[in-house]
Amino acid sequence: MTDTQHMINTLLSPVHQFLHCETPDSWIEEARKPENLNDLLVDHCNCELKASQTAIYLIRKYAVDEQSGQALLDWAKPYENFVYGKARDKNTFHGKKNGLIAELTARADCPYGQNLIDKMVRLIKEEFHHFEQVLEIMEKRGIEYSSLNAGRYARGLMKAVRTHEPATLIDKLIIGAYIEARSCERFAKLAPYLDDELKKFYISLLRSEARHYQDYLKLAEQIAGEDISERIQFIGQREAELISSPDERFRFHSGVPAEVAVS
Repeated sequence: MTDTQHMINTLLSPVHQFLHCETPDSWIEEARKPENLNDLLVDHCNCELKASQTAIYLIRKYAVDEQSGQALLDWAKPYENFVYGKARDKNTFHGKKNGLIAELTARADCPYGQNLIDKMVRLIKEEFHHFEQVLEIMEKRGIEYSSLNAGRYARGLMKAVRTHEPATLIDKLIIGAYIEARSCERFAKLAPYLDDELKKFYISLLRSEARHYQDYLKLAEQIAGEDISERIQFIGQREAELISSPDERFRFHSGVPAEVAVS
């Protein structure tokens, strides 16, 4: 076994224990088709932005004051302008530099605020960098960024969220853990079927994705202050249902291709 494979196996062992199912082979077969590469990369790009937006929302809603919240919005603005605006200018991206220009201060009434800030800011920084990396790969391949309708995955998971605090926050953190864990699992499972550049890139993402899911889970457990295994189990079952059931739209987190499920 190579050192790289040993690293992958070590990272994926807890991920596989956490997830309730593996990605179906039929999704891998769909994802590796050359005609789906554009959508795969564009949706991957979108996923990186959505992950950063989710983390920003959690910090702004639960952990910081209005001024710090505005600093977070300013940090995200160049990336959101690229995706949602008409003029797509990558020169405004922050690159490997931290684009957060103000120090974030945790609210005094939020006992878990600093921990939430620390873990989510690191995640945001990495997701923005991954967003730029995917765009760079797309540019090298002559793939233009284009808008894609969102799949059902995240929306389906959010239906499981309870509507009272702190249960709402705890459920959203658990969902974040499952999304990151699924991303990690799919990067690893799909990588062997891709060209050398994409294979190397997807393997390079495994370490951060594995850490992200654990950070989300640790935050959920800390904030709950009690056993949340039943909620983790419940949301995990919902996640597995979405991954294993027929899906009309191919996306990075889509389920079994509908035509395969029917045949």
